[in-house]
Amino acid sequence: MNLFRLAGDMTHLASVLVLLLKIHTIKSCAGISLKTQELYAIVFASRYLDIFTDFISLYNTLMKLIFLGSSFSIVWYIRSHSVVRRSYDKSQDTFRHYFLLLPCLLLALLVHEKFTFKEVIWTFSLYLEAVAILPQLVLLQRTRNIDNLTGQYVFLLGAYRGLYILNWVYRYFTEPHYVHWIPWISGIVQTLLYADFFYYYFDSWKNNKKLQLPA
Repeated sequence: MNLFRLAGDMTHLASVLVLLLKIHTIKSCAGISLKTQELYAIVFASRYLDIFTDFISLYNTLMKLIFLGSSFSIVWYIRSHSVVRRSYDKSQDTFRHYFLLLPCLLLALLVHEKFTFKEVIWTFSLYLEAVAILPQLVLLQRTRNIDNLTGQYVFLLGAYRGLYILNWVYRYFTEPHYVHWIPWISGIVQTLLYADFFYYYFDSWKNNKKLQLPA
């Protein structure tokens, strides 16, 4: 494992911890899209079908368990926790996220590296992860005023994917025959979706002002 991959994993883990910190300590999910969290739960559940059949390393298994457990616990908090669910603004979080599932599945059936059940579902998880942030970004544009923890959560999610792209570049130049177009293109699409958010995030940081996205 190279430094970019490790940094990407740690940044992804940090994003989850920031969100859990917001939900668990403040008892609020204001500004957080349940739709995006449900999509991430589906992403991890479909990607890690091999968790009990294919052992790669203890680190790999632990990370899978962390992301699976955290994604479903976040969904539970927003949907069912007696206090947290009161702060969820369903009227603003209206992106029809389930419409993303079928196109991603159909694309995975058509474009994949190997036509097996596990491989197609894994490819589906890549396509779905690429667009899973859309409900969250739409919600942020609607609410406009973004608290610090929510802004940090979204920034870390975008940074994680950016670091993974650097990891792929590094491996391309250091490992023979390392070419995986599907994860690469999906990751680039996912990172590009954050471009507008990154611009306003760094602008607010540079000018020491509250993060706001244009409506």
